Order: sequence, then structure tokens, then C-alpha cells
Amino acid sequence: MSSDRVRVPPRWFERIFWYTHRGLYRITCGRIGLWRPKPGRWGALRLTTIGRRTGKERNVILGYFEDGPTLVTMAMNGWSEGEPAWWLNLQAHPEARVDVAGGGYPVRGRAAHGEERSRLWTRWQEIDKNLDAYAALRSTETAVVVFEPMVELG
Repeated sequence: MSSDRVRVPPRWFERIFWYTHRGLYRITCGRIGLWRPKPGRWGALRLTTIGRRTGKERNVILGYFEDGPTLVTMAMNGWSEGEPAWWLNLQAHPEARVDVAGGGYPVRGRAAHGEERSRLWTRWQEIDKNLDAYAALRSTETAVVVFEPMVELG
């Protein structure tokens, strides 16, 4: 599918959706808003980073899938231009926290490169058949971000 055939919602709609999603998570004390990925579907996690300029905690809810003990997401900014703030924060302070359905733990975030990036991109294509067309809407390469646990998971 070519990039002129995919459509993304207007930016204002995306922002309202994500603010609402975060609000629902907050008012239900985390009981609603996060889910684990299933075959062919992504899950939702809450990422807490440290602001690169403020030093304050910043939270965002992201789609992800599991790759062994690591979690994988895209730094896509709603397929708009520019890098999402959470990704800029993570590059400045790689230590972060993820909350997933069932609990949370500290992670170290990094960009995937080379063969690893290609393999993980292919996994996302299995979830989203329009991935390449969406990525073509951006003038820069979309980072594939890997969250590695900083603790032993049981």
C-alpha cells in the first residue's frame, strides 16, 4: 500500500484520544488502560521517563509487543514529523519504568539497529500491514525502541 492511500486521523483527534486514554488509566488507578499483546495484536504499556529539560517524571501510554524478555515499541509521534518527547527523554535518560497489565518494573531503553531492527520491524509488519505506508509519511526513519528489563523477571 502506498503512503498516499493510508490516512491518519487529524493531530487534534490523536491528542484527545491519548489524553483520554491516560485519563482513564489515571482515574481507574490503573485498572483500565493497559493490556498484554496477543498473537497478531499489540498491547498497551505505560512508560515513565525523566524529562530531559525538567528532570520531572513524564508518563505516556504506548503500543508494544514482547520479544522474549524485552518489550518493543515505535517512536512514531502518531506518524507525524518529529520525534515524540518520550523518545527524546529516553535518549537523554535511558533508565525508565514500564507498567504493563499485571505489574511494572525498571527498564533501560535503546534504539534497535541493523539486523535486530529489521527483525523487529518485520514483527510489527505482522501486526500492522500498513506499517511501511505509515512510516513513509515521515521524512525521517522511525526508531524501533527496545526496553530491556533492569531486574530479573520471575
